[in-house]
Amino acid sequence: MRSIIPAFSLPRRTRRRIRLAFGALAALLLTGTLGFYWLEDWTLAESLYVTVTTLATVGYGDYHPTSSTSRAFATVFMLFSIATVGLLLSAAIQSLVETELDEAFGRRRKRREMNKLNNHLIVCGAGRVGSRVIRELRRAGEPFVVIERDPLHVAGLADDGGHVLIGDATSEETLREAGVERARALAACLPDDADNVYVVLTARGISPTLHIVARAVEEQAEPKLVRAGANRVIAPIIIGGQRMTQALLRPAVDDFIDSITADTLDLNFEEVLIAPDSAYAGHKLRFTNISTELNTVVVAIRRKDGEMLFNPSADARIEQGDLLIAIGRAESLAALKSQAQPGK
Repeated sequence: MRSIIPAFSLPRRTRRRIRLAFGALAALLLTGTLGFYWLEDWTLAESLYVTVTTLATVGYGDYHPTSSTSRAFATVFMLFSIATVGLLLSAAIQSLVETELDEAFGRRRKRREMNKLNNHLIVCGAGRVGSRVIRELRRAGEPFVVIERDPLHVAGLADDGGHVLIGDATSEETLREAGVERARALAACLPDDADNVYVVLTARGISPTLHIVARAVEEQAEPKLVRAGANRVIAPIIIGGQRMTQALLRPAVDDFIDSITADTLDLNFEEVLIAPDSAYAGHKLRFTNISTELNTVVVAIRRKDGEMLFNPSADARIEQGDLLIAIGRAESLAALKSQAQPGK
């Protein structure tokens, strides 16, 4: 992994030392320049030149103090300069060493934490689309790892303790470091279709069962991403066009969808897998507590063979392995999930 430590990630004490070091250096330059300017018949430029050569311990000999007062000032100034420059160098070296140690131990700690992740999600790219995916995953409380080339895109996430890898998502090494073998799903959100195809190909080669959702910048990239191994392809341009058309033709429906996605109604969609030991398995919808007690609506049932049953009737039978698509409040959906999968 190519690790990048940007300036804003330096520890606070290191930044304070750097500011103090530059402040002390500026004070020395100002003191020396003004001192030689007042004590000798030199211009400000000549006085600055002598000050810099004195600090650098070069001593060309073209300029030198001519009076006892200026020589005394130069002696004191040189003593202070040696001590100050020595302290500045030691502080700079100490800060660099501490930064390198913090970076090394930080990477090791992050790597250990990521190695413990299981059944997590991976987001490749933290641009405009990826950042929205990250925000939704954080709101849902899902564990995830972000892979991003530009540290600026994930600076806030890293500061909050998020799992971030600064590197190339198309690299097999980076994907393995993100735990793609143990991950539940991956989102390829890079701004380039070719890069997304390569991410999908690489991830699918490592994990044949991984659920992969890919972004298509151009419409013609969709079949390529599917052939590469993506389970779902999302084209923001197509979806945006469909939403605009719906807003024109069916504004009330569009308002309802917006209210759900904006959480103003406190409603969510959820998919719930029916486990073999679930109390729902083998029973009709009318004999369950899904509608009566949980106040949740099952809008569709996907059978194990892939058949999708939309708006199932009360006499529809729920079988193990079915996937219920339900809408309801967060606490009701959580209760539904716990009863559908009692072992989890």
